[in-house]
Amino acid sequence: MATSVSPRSTPGAETGADERALVDALRARDQQAFHSLVEAHYPTMKRVARSYVASEAVADEVVQETWLAVVRGIERFAHRSSLHTWIYAILINKARTHGAREHRTLPFSSAGPPGERSATVDPDRFQSDEDAWPGHWATPPRPWQKPERKLLSLEIRERLTEALNELPGRQRAVVALRDIEGLGAEDVCELLDLSAENQRVLLHRGRSRLRRSLEAYVNAA
Repeated sequence: MATSVSPRSTPGAETGADERALVDALRARDQQAFHSLVEAHYPTMKRVARSYVASEAVADEVVQETWLAVVRGIERFAHRSSLHTWIYAILINKARTHGAREHRTLPFSSAGPPGERSATVDPDRFQSDEDAWPGHWATPPRPWQKPERKLLSLEIRERLTEALNELPGRQRAVVALRDIEGLGAEDVCELLDLSAENQRVLLHRGRSRLRRSLEAYVNAA
């Protein structure tokens, strides 16, 4: 991707065996397994929920309702999708319901409002779909050799989180699901009711905004 955001290793991107073990633990009411799962996914779930609802408080409510539904429904989970895809499907359904109540559901059927023109980074700076890591930097950032640059990297993580939260709702949801949760393009399209083209546009715009934000921050440091 165009920034340092990367998919979670655990428990957001489990292998098949790991996922089955996690599901078994949840069914056995293993509190530590549940706590770890919540801790790993809560921030991204709130970002996605916030794309549909009017306030942080309602987004928190949506996430809490989702976890309650997960606990109640884990016995019926049949592994037809990954566990976290199933969790996000529940989340988005609940977020849409709350959004409809607020009369402000955000349409994911289009890449943006008519006439929207957001500046983007030159596509040549990213790897293409034919490369090993589509969407990632074609040229990695220069290594940070000085101690103060290493300290700056911690600040950049914080800035990246802020920049992600500042993205428009649809871009934030797509970037969060693709680049933080590691969901595939097809899953994201299905969850957010997006065409493949709209998903690509939103992902590119979101990644471009994040990169511009980080570049400006580093250059000013």
